[in-house]
Amino acid sequence: MSENSRFEAHRCPNGHLSYPGHPRCPECAEPQKGTVDLSERTATVITWTTSTATPPGVRQPNHIAIVEFDVDGESVRAVGQLTSDGVEIGDEVRPVYAEELRDPDAGIREQTSQEWDGYRFEPVE
Repeated sequence: MSENSRFEAHRCPNGHLSYPGHPRCPECAEPQKGTVDLSERTATVITWTTSTATPPGVRQPNHIAIVEFDVDGESVRAVGQLTSDGVEIGDEVRPVYAEELRDPDAGIREQTSQEWDGYRFEPVE
């Protein structure tokens, strides 16, 4: 897992969470002070869709969801790929690390610029 692939929400002094992180809180403009690891938490599917017109190297079809984490009563949303199309709104999912979210050999850019690792969301059984 690379240093850039951590799955963290950022917290401001007022307790607001944002993902991805920003230098200042999008809600109150206070500087961000800390992070919360989301990789071991579960989330709820808010909505999802399937994209059939994907960029080079991204799997087809590409199932994508907006999910919401509850962190000590504060919610934070994230967008990401699903591991399958077998989800419904309201389902519980967990983040799972993926070494490749897209094929680095596909596309017209330098191969090293196409290395994408990160997290997908998997239904909780």
